[in-house]
Amino acid sequence: MNIIILLKLLSAHVIADFFLQFDKLCQSKHEKNWRGVTAQAIHALIHAMCAYLLLADWGAWVIPLVIFVTHFIIDILKIKWNGNSTLGFLSDQVAHIGVILALWWAYYADHTQVQDAMSTFINSRHLWAVLLGYMLVLKPASILISVFIKRWIPSNNMQSQGMPFAGAWIGYIERVLILTFIITGNIEGVGFLLAAKSIFRFGDLNKAREIKITEYVLLGTLASFSIALLTGFAINMYIH
Repeated sequence: MNIIILLKLLSAHVIADFFLQFDKLCQSKHEKNWRGVTAQAIHALIHAMCAYLLLADWGAWVIPLVIFVTHFIIDILKIKWNGNSTLGFLSDQVAHIGVILALWWAYYADHTQVQDAMSTFINSRHLWAVLLGYMLVLKPASILISVFIKRWIPSNNMQSQGMPFAGAWIGYIERVLILTFIITGNIEGVGFLLAAKSIFRFGDLNKAREIKITEYVLLGTLASFSIALLTGFAINMYIH
């Protein structure tokens, strides 16, 4: 399947985009003058050279050329649309990786084997069980927890004491981690996660004037952990 070639091209991208993109070059890329364009070109050239050297297929000069042109254009568009947000970063990476996959598919992939592998993967009951589990511990779990603990919200406004939506994102991340620990057979990681969260929360809860705040946070945490644990155990029972 020549998967090693795909891994080399992806490795070249990671090296060039994260290890060889120094702070000065990154800052210069955002300048709206010839220096910014020059920095973009240098960065794209580094990508092309890394891909060419790691690929080591010296006759395949089209691949580094395409990587140079597409990387230059994608990064220019990212900066033009102010892509410093999380969505901008992810969109930029998806576009670059999409180019790499397209080049690999066009020049090196055994299409029959790839299609058979993709068909097997997409039709796997294990895959869909895991995907369903991850979807359930995100928004549906968040809504269920919110409805469950709503009756115990303390009288003082806790929302004004923290960052907007931070609590929801903390819940998303912790449930995803718990589900991952269980599915991969590393359930001891759940204990470390609970201990770490308890340490970070201790200061706030210790200073709370009312025990209601402590109980409210504890209810939300236990509900979040319980949903993720039960979902993970259910998926493991189905798979095994």
